[in-house]
Order: sequence, then structure tokens, then C-alpha cells
Amino acid sequence: MTTLGLIGSGNIGGTLARLAVAAGLDVVLSNSRGPHTLASLVEELGPRARAATPAEAAAAGDWVVVTVPFHAYRQIPAEALAGKVVLDTGNYYPQRDGQIPELDSDQTTTSELVQRHLPESRVVKVFNNIYFKHLAALARPVGAADRSALPIAGDDPAAKAAVTTLLDILGFDTVDAGPLAEGRRFQRDTPAYATLYAKNPDGTSLTPDDPGSPVTAETLRTTLTSVRHHDDTAGD
Repeated sequence: MTTLGLIGSGNIGGTLARLAVAAGLDVVLSNSRGPHTLASLVEELGPRARAATPAEAAAAGDWVVVTVPFHAYRQIPAEALAGKVVLDTGNYYPQRDGQIPELDSDQTTTSELVQRHLPESRVVKVFNNIYFKHLAALARPVGAADRSALPIAGDDPAAKAAVTTLLDILGFDTVDAGPLAEGRRFQRDTPAYATLYAKNPDGTSLTPDDPGSPVTAETLRTTLTSVRHHDDTAGD
């Protein structure tokens, strides 16, 4: 597996592209505005990168990252992603995405809705809980004492193994939070979201210039366990 496809090439997508190229992977970038709008990023990344349409990026990727505003998830090319391992970075912001009753009532999660839209793909939730600048700053080689861990959630064990391999290549350890439904443990407004990786967290806020601070797998597991939702309290 040597190619990372990106559907969405903004802050998270661009950061992942840089990490991937630095690690020796090929990258195929795409966005909703067309390949020509990615010329400067492709030039920065060098010969391992090229721009394409979302369907072309989907077809080319051994792993395919979907990093688009959540309200646009139905525009993800399902046919092109059939059989693919899809890494979903999405978060639900009602002020941006509009109210979605299934999410407001905690009946389901963002990634479960993406999986429903991509029935022939294997969706894994990842990269949604870390600020893009921290994603860039905290990548470390295998064995580094200050290596950080990122959570994943997914229903397919082989897909989660493939994503764990990618995270290792990019510079991170992995903590498996369980099936896609458990992605709620590191969604927006949980203790495992964003400020966990901040050096100087201020409640739920995050300053743009915060340099980030490593988070071990043990710390991340403890934090994920502390997040309770309706399934945890059903028998209380």
C-alpha cells in the first residue's frame, strides 16, 4: 500500500498530504473546486503528489481520506469508493451543517451516516479529534518516547488494521475505540476532542498558536473511557 487518496484538501487534508509525502507515500489530492485549484499545493509537495477529481482520488488510493464539511457527505462518490478503506475525519457542527435530528438525539454518529452512504466501503473514524497544526507538530518516528496516539473506530477489523498501519507510517500510535458507534467517544465536545492535544488548554477553547503536547496511548484510553453516553447509562 503506497498511495493516499484525499477527498478534501483543506487544513486536515493538506496536513495529511505533507505527512504522507514526508513518509514516502504517493498522494492524490482532490477537492470540490477542481484539480487546477490545487496546483500550488501539488508544487509544494513535489513529484509524489498530483491533483485529480474526487472519483479519481478515490480510485487511486490504497487508503482514502474523506475530509469535507459534514453537510457535504452525500456528495462523496460512493461508486468510486466501493471496496475501499475510507478514513472519515468529519465532525458535526449544527451551525454549519444544519440540524440533523439523528445526531442531535444521539441515535447515530457522523461516521455511521457516512457508512450508510458508502455501503460497499469500509469506513474508519479517525483524525477528527485533533487540530491540524497539532497533527503536523506531533508526528514522531516509531519508538519515540514522546509519540502521540490517535483514536480510531470502525466495524471492519481489517480496515482498522490498515488504518493502524497508515497511522504508524505517518507518525502516530493507535487506540482502537471499538465499532463506528464508539466514535461518539471522541467527537466534538468530548474530553478526547482537540484540547486533549493542547499544551495550554483553556477549557474547551484552543488558541491557533498552541504548539501541542504529546498524548500517550494510555492517557487517550483513559480519556475515551471517561466519556459516557446513553448506552453506558442505560442500566443505571
